[in-house]
Amino acid sequence: MATTVHEPPIDLGRTPRTTSGDGGRNNVTTGGDLKKLDNYSPPPASTAVWVGIAAITMSFFAFTSALVVRKGGAPDWKHLTLPPILYFNTVLLLISSFTLQTARKRIALFMGGTKISNPAFWLHATMGLGLLFVAGQYIAWMQLRAQGLYIATSPNSSFFYVFTTIHALHVLGGLLGLGYVIRRFHKGILRKSTLDAASHYWHFMDVLWLYLLFVLWSKI
Repeated sequence: MATTVHEPPIDLGRTPRTTSGDGGRNNVTTGGDLKKLDNYSPPPASTAVWVGIAAITMSFFAFTSALVVRKGGAPDWKHLTLPPILYFNTVLLLISSFTLQTARKRIALFMGGTKISNPAFWLHATMGLGLLFVAGQYIAWMQLRAQGLYIATSPNSSFFYVFTTIHALHVLGGLLGLGYVIRRFHKGILRKSTLDAASHYWHFMDVLWLYLLFVLWSKI
């Protein structure tokens, strides 16, 4: 059985004040004066993200298999032209991964003592791009509706709505995670493991969308 070593919190230049009765192992407040990221990485943060990623991956593989089987058994299957805005949305999501990586580097430098103005700027930029992506997906749905294509119109339109809607919901979950990271950063209690977990999930949403876009383009 693996064992976990609980590292003491990093000295942030003042006596840490714990916010719970756990001996200071999990929450350390600094009165909003955040100088260093806590390098302690509690297993639950990373474990939950990777378990979630595995579950989401298996779910979408199952949906893909269902799409392939359904298309093979439907002689009346007609190709669905994807709304062009989806490609613009893809660019937004790719840029958001870049801004998130920039945020991680700048925050790491800030925690190391480097003077950086507004180190959380790129986190806010990532959230803004994520919201634009979701808004763009909504516009794509409206464009299909304007063409008379609804979720129950045909098998291919059904799969399109299911794939894009479920993915958009997971992106919204990622936005909530980024909001949590930003809030803890401004409060001065952000942990490196928390930022890493949110980043891994967000990058996964990026890769997953590229996969879904390819599947939709080639199968629908």
